[in-house]
Amino acid sequence: QVQLVESGGGLVQPGGSLRLSCAASGFTLDNYAIGWFRQAPGKEREGVSCISISDGGTYYADSVKGRFTISRDNVKNTVYLQMNSLKPEDTAVYYCATDTLDALVAGSPGYWGQGTQVTVSS
Repeated sequence: QVQLVESGGGLVQPGGSLRLSCAASGFTLDNYAIGWFRQAPGKEREGVSCISISDGGTYYADSVKGRFTISRDNVKNTVYLQMNSLKPEDTAVYYCATDTLDALVAGSPGYWGQGTQVTVSS
């Protein structure tokens, strides 16, 4: 059974940093891609970033390019999202998800974590 557990959310001031973690279990990371999505109140869910576990290829939404970095640790079966220069508009619930890379890019992965709240406010 695939399980994804996010951690690392919290309250941070504008310009600050947070690192989110997504611990995966129940499958072998090598065969999948893992991504981060977010949803702010009253807004549609949007893809933030994803990483191909096999070759490490990464993808980013334009809104986070240059500020966020996704990485993986295949030994720990964990994916990280380093978020720097945070802005109030980054405030959202962040979800980890996994499936094939095509499913992630299409915004329809089959497996989701429970989400972690990120709030950027002074």
